[in-house]
Amino acid sequence: MFTGIVEELGTIAEVTDQGDAVRLTVEASTVLEGTGLGDSISVNGCCLTVSELGEGRWTADLMQETLDRTSLRGVVPGDRVNLERAVTVDKRLGGHIVQGHVDGVGEVIARSPSEHWDVVEISLPAHLARYLVDKGSITVDGVSLTVVEARDSSFTVSLIPETLARTTLGSRRVGDLVNLEADVIAKHVEKLLGAYSSVTTPFSENDEED
Repeated sequence: MFTGIVEELGTIAEVTDQGDAVRLTVEASTVLEGTGLGDSISVNGCCLTVSELGEGRWTADLMQETLDRTSLRGVVPGDRVNLERAVTVDKRLGGHIVQGHVDGVGEVIARSPSEHWDVVEISLPAHLARYLVDKGSITVDGVSLTVVEARDSSFTVSLIPETLARTTLGSRRVGDLVNLEADVIAKHVEKLLGAYSSVTTPFSENDEED
């Protein structure tokens, strides 16, 4: 589990195509502290498992499923990526509960800079629209953000200077693809309510009739 609070910007060092998989090597420093083989690191919001560790770098294996469902299929050496280690129980939950399981890919469709923040509009896959509400939570490329306005096919977020400076969202431009993860609590509530509404209580002869 993650919180959506990016710890550092890493750099893609190597991308090795293995046909139906890719080996991704990332240069980093902060997220390597206390990290061992088999640990989880979020890369642009996608939970990856550390398969190799080196001096100032680490490697993960990306399956075809990950390549099909995330924007990581398009990364090349030199790209910057948002990194976060899995949260531990003694840490504050500064963002919101993030699983690192990408629900869909959106596209930056508008960007409106201002003196102190940027408002960014991102396209929203149809199957995710029901999970977004104004002032609710959304994860964009691994960054925990508050939805400013939830629309039918897009949503807007407001990026403060800290987010612009410390994450890749500061350099994302119109046309760029971003990984999206909806609030897992909303998904659980939907499933529970769906199961509840599908249960019918049979009429009992002891029930009173109006």
